[in-house]
Amino acid sequence: MTYHAKVIAGGKVVIPADLRREFGIKDGDSLVFKRDGDGGFTIRTFEQVVRDAQRSFRAAVGPDYSVDQFLADRRIDWPAE
Repeated sequence: MTYHAKVIAGGKVVIPADLRREFGIKDGDSLVFKRDGDGGFTIRTFEQVVRDAQRSFRAAVGPDYSVDQFLADRRIDWPAE
């Protein structure tokens, strides 16, 4: 489906209500705009970006890597003076 929105004073754009409901976008939410390779861009919620970063990190370190392990690794890299 295609949606249309108009840019108004101050660069404001109203996201159509159907899309806000579908993606759970609420007043005050932060959105992230990212350029794509075709001269356009994607809009994602901040929460979506964080989840993707967490997923990528989990894939890189494995499912058993914990915050405690991360902190222990950092202590090895940066011993106390």
